[in-house]
Amino acid sequence: MTTADTPEAPPAPDIPPAPPGWRPALTPAVSLRHDRVRDADLLVLPERVVVLRGSAARILRLCDGDRDLDAIVAELMSRFPGAPVAEDVPAFLARMRIEGWVR
Repeated sequence: MTTADTPEAPPAPDIPPAPPGWRPALTPAVSLRHDRVRDADLLVLPERVVVLRGSAARILRLCDGDRDLDAIVAELMSRFPGAPVAEDVPAFLARMRIEGWVR
């Protein structure tokens, strides 16, 4: 397959910005768990399990409904200096909100 044969990626959905003062939290029907057998973090939803990759679980563990988005970003920036936290974390949480996994 050549580059010309590669289908284009679907366009990214429009992700609305987070509401001001948003304090993200997992929705009541969603829980975050660690599967020791697979050594994987999971987002357990009704009739569905999502295997989390990378730092997704670290971000979601900070979504306690008490911290606002700025506090979550600041916490992660202090833990991971130099990482693109300020850009990546709000976009990630916005996608989680669109999926209905974070309110």
